[in-house]
Amino acid sequence: MFVLSGLLILIAPFPQSSKTPQKRLIRIEASSFQFTPGQIHINPNDEVTVELVSMDVVHGLSLDGYDFELKADPGQTVSATFVAEKTGVFRFRCSVACGNLHPFMIGKLQIGPNQLLIRGVALLILSIVAVFYSVRQIPQFQTRLA
Repeated sequence: MFVLSGLLILIAPFPQSSKTPQKRLIRIEASSFQFTPGQIHINPNDEVTVELVSMDVVHGLSLDGYDFELKADPGQTVSATFVAEKTGVFRFRCSVACGNLHPFMIGKLQIGPNQLLIRGVALLILSIVAVFYSVRQIPQFQTRLA
């Protein structure tokens, strides 16, 4: 029973959010091997306009899982729009070699709820219930053997 419940928690789809898609403007500043903000949360199907501002050298921004890329010269702002059709957590990275720490210049875009966290908490609760259930069954099993 616990195994089936665990499998259900892992593979059952989440109900889709009924929030109306919104138009969002997100300004991201790129400088010194970091993006500000470094973490962004949006809802599925939002129309997102990203403004990339380079504060020091040429920087780029590419979004994993999407065909989306921007490149900004120092002191310049560039923008582009995409629709957040896919849910999950996506990394955005600097797509222009901007210095020694360039590979570490990444950010996180979360579209929709954090399903991994929700599933993990549900599995933890199921594990605790299973342990308590099995501990309660041990004395009964031992008395049957005697």
